[in-house]
Amino acid sequence: MFLNSDFLLTTDTAKKLFHDYASKMPIIDYHCHLDPKEIYEDKNFKNITEAWLYGDHYKWRLMRANGVDERFITGDASDYEKFMAWAKTLPQAIGNPVYAWAHLELKRFFGIDLFLNEANAPEIWEKANQKLAEKEFTRRAMIRNSNVKVICTTDDPVDDLHYHDLIKEDEKDFKVFPAFRPDKALNIDASSFAPWFETLVSVHGKEITSFKQFINVLEDRVDFFHEKDCRVSDHALDAFVYEKATPEVLESIFTKAIKGDTLTESEVNQHKTAVLLKLFEFYAKRNWVSQLHLKAFRNNNTEMFEKLGPDTGFDGVNDQPVIGALKALMDESNFKGHLPKTILYSLNPQDYLPLLALMQCFQGQEKNKIQLGSGWWFNDTRNGMRDQLTQFANQSVLGNFVGMLTDSRSFLSYPRHEYFRRVLCELVGEWVERGEALQDYEYLGRIIQNISYNNAYEYFGFNQYI
Repeated sequence: MFLNSDFLLTTDTAKKLFHDYASKMPIIDYHCHLDPKEIYEDKNFKNITEAWLYGDHYKWRLMRANGVDERFITGDASDYEKFMAWAKTLPQAIGNPVYAWAHLELKRFFGIDLFLNEANAPEIWEKANQKLAEKEFTRRAMIRNSNVKVICTTDDPVDDLHYHDLIKEDEKDFKVFPAFRPDKALNIDASSFAPWFETLVSVHGKEITSFKQFINVLEDRVDFFHEKDCRVSDHALDAFVYEKATPEVLESIFTKAIKGDTLTESEVNQHKTAVLLKLFEFYAKRNWVSQLHLKAFRNNNTEMFEKLGPDTGFDGVNDQPVIGALKALMDESNFKGHLPKTILYSLNPQDYLPLLALMQCFQGQEKNKIQLGSGWWFNDTRNGMRDQLTQFANQSVLGNFVGMLTDSRSFLSYPRHEYFRRVLCELVGEWVERGEALQDYEYLGRIIQNISYNNAYEYFGFNQYI
């Protein structure tokens, strides 16, 4: 039966582990792209399209692959027309994780146990919209009803974190913490650097005329975030080349950048390397967790980028080397006592073994200080999750893994945690059935619960707040 209670649970061991141990655990969503303003304002969605399809490039990519005109994806078609276009697409996406996620979302949030298609889409539209209109069906209610205890948003160093303050005063059932995302501080060759730098100067309240001042201001922003209960950073290192430079050269590069002069590839690499080394030092000093997201290949379709901008479904997977640069970054930081707890994600699964082998060179004194992040983005599938879990187990201590995150802009994404937990229990169940793991449910259940929730609770230091 489609998506029944034993969905993905192919052994008796898996069923017991999921139903008795995993399913009841709360959720820590330590990396997502929810808007703190939306969380605070706590409004209802106007309809299922706004809740389900706005900003969701996973679904947009499938619709494009199904030949749907862009008008019914990001264009000026009505929300009902867009929903109908999605209803025509989803039945064709068999085997795609979104095929399962979407129906889990209908079940868990709306109590709709129907297979979405063009014929029943009007009925589902009406049922879902009736639910969404209820005053108990606000954005925060969705979070509470999903048993979420912690959310970490993604926030630029120049953000004032005003809405985090308001949520902290107003919300008692779950916590919303900022996460420090300083990509624009590193990407000095990007067109976004100049306007971002002007904002940083405005926030700082004084001119910033040197690289040394720039680094000091970044540390001030780290301190500001720390005061607001931030304990995690996040970097999109789509491509990274480790290249050191003298303080004098770094000052020259920075001067060129703020003047708007063109920088060489080597100068960009030198700036990124220097800033990352200092940020690692700041993170380690404050016991933060650093997240490095590697190998995204962004904005590949120039025509659509010019029409729609970034994060609209036109990114791919980078295959450039990165292990050597990471080794140099981690080794120097570690040698100086500045290596923070770090989670390494790669969009290219061919990096899993090299990353695991590298991270094991820098462990010690705490449980899995360096982690291999969960199957991310294009790897956020049953096969991708199983691959990441299997390779983690092969090379490190899986029982210390901090588990799943949504990496999502949608308030309906929390069933992804259920999906991950089912995959985890399926895999462990197979190991037990083959005699590769001890069939002791108290022992196994503890591991499952730790990966589902407890490890993240401790690793990120959330035990201080919950």
